[in-house]
Amino acid sequence: MYNDWDGVGELVTLPDQAAHRVVDKIVLATSANNSHIKTAIVCPPTIYGPGRGPDNQRSAQAYKGANCILQRKKGFVPGKGKNIWHEVHVQDLSELYLLLGEAAVSGGGKATWNEQGYYLAENGSFAWGDIFKQITKIAHKKGFIPSDESPGLEASELNSIIPHGAAAWGTNSRGVSQRGKILLGWNPVRRGLMEELPDIVEGEAKALGLIQGHAAKVTQ
Repeated sequence: MYNDWDGVGELVTLPDQAAHRVVDKIVLATSANNSHIKTAIVCPPTIYGPGRGPDNQRSAQAYKGANCILQRKKGFVPGKGKNIWHEVHVQDLSELYLLLGEAAVSGGGKATWNEQGYYLAENGSFAWGDIFKQITKIAHKKGFIPSDESPGLEASELNSIIPHGAAAWGTNSRGVSQRGKILLGWNPVRRGLMEELPDIVEGEAKALGLIQGHAAKVTQ
């Protein structure tokens, strides 16, 4: 499991084939080549929760999972469903960016930068199997799908549902965030992903036209 306090050296020297490493190298090289530039990398795991901006209000992994279950009208789990990811609510995540921004405009503040400026952003862990099983139960209880069974799917089957489905749902992503909490007082407090699932299922059902909005009901 990665750690951004004692293990930050490992995070900034990941092998080139690691996900997002190509972007990390560009950021780290920018500060290494110019002493006047300070950089920070914020690395979140599974993001969920409603966004507060004017554009996109939903993230990807759990939302696409719910959408696929509703469209297929049957549940599933990735493999044995035991693989672990960490999670962060998008509004908690945005507050970490805000704290870093405030530190930056004050000349650096208590934040660390460049090779010591790698911030994992998480608020606990979950197993994807538990998430998909709960999505399926919610969808079944609401009458969107006929069964609450959740058979395991292999990588090739996950990739046939969405591009890179095996990577999105069938891998592990585990890393403990301490740097933002210790240095900046970052304190994620929003409800967890499991608690957010009823709203996620309802939102995806509305997007698919399975639930009529108020305006549609009025016009009938």
